[in-house]
Amino acid sequence: MRVVEVTAYGGPEVLSMARRPEPEAGDVPGKVRVRLKAAGVTVADLRIRSGRYVDAIGGLRPPFVLGTDFAGRLLDPAPGPTGTLAAGTRVAGFMPWFDELTGEGTYAEVIRVDPAWLAPLPDDVDFTAAASVPLAAITARQGLARLALPAGSTLLVTGASGVVGRFAVQLAAAAGLRVVAVTYEGDESELKVLGAQHCVPRGEPARMLTGILEYAPERVDGVFDGALVGTPVMAALKDGGRFVSLAADRTPTAERAIEVHTVVGRPDAAALTTILEQVAARELITRVADVMPLEEAAEAHRRAESGHRPGRIVLMI
Repeated sequence: MRVVEVTAYGGPEVLSMARRPEPEAGDVPGKVRVRLKAAGVTVADLRIRSGRYVDAIGGLRPPFVLGTDFAGRLLDPAPGPTGTLAAGTRVAGFMPWFDELTGEGTYAEVIRVDPAWLAPLPDDVDFTAAASVPLAAITARQGLARLALPAGSTLLVTGASGVVGRFAVQLAAAAGLRVVAVTYEGDESELKVLGAQHCVPRGEPARMLTGILEYAPERVDGVFDGALVGTPVMAALKDGGRFVSLAADRTPTAERAIEVHTVVGRPDAAALTTILEQVAARELITRVADVMPLEEAAEAHRRAESGHRPGRIVLMI
């Protein structure tokens, strides 16, 4: 089968098409196979490829295959959240790459997965859209659960233009939170449609803080730090507020009785099933920035690193 390998740590040019044996049924106990139709390109993919996460992936060295988010069809029956999923079922999910460390990611035609990583894909959601959802939406959902803010609270979402941030805005608004979104200029109208009540332009932390406090002079109840602003945005929080970061190395030190948490998205088949049903019903909106063939993975990484591109880049397989 075709795969895209990281041949060495470095820029997008280190990504190369290769051939590997296709997995066989039952060759790894507890795993089932999925023939992929699409795979999302995530920020983690870019950082792993660059060598930024060498320590986090232990002894794993190139060549290896990147990729977490996927959508495709089951090749083997698998237990699902509400019953057995038959071979041929359309599914989506994400692979916890940092836990597995097998070097077998989703930039491939066929992958092995734990059934707990995937959910059935509604007919109204195409493979491309599905591959843009799992890791981002699950991370947003789990981060908001950690914040556990009651309805009516004010939540600040940094990185609201990003893939995770957009889901956080939507899920928070649906839960009855008043959302202040830090976003790129030009994205304000869209984020207000998604549920943000107020938008602050992304920029220097001091300038952002001024804009936040103009809207919420008593400060906010919680922060979902999707942009990894870290310590500077703590000043926007009330004493005793709650702060969630998506990266341990950008999580600030607790102060003023503020609860500080780090959230890394964990597979949850039942939650993903609900999320995909919400996408199908247009209760959650995803955005795909570009769709490119698998063989153009290097160009996809270049585009992802070139600047603000609202939405997920998806590889078609």
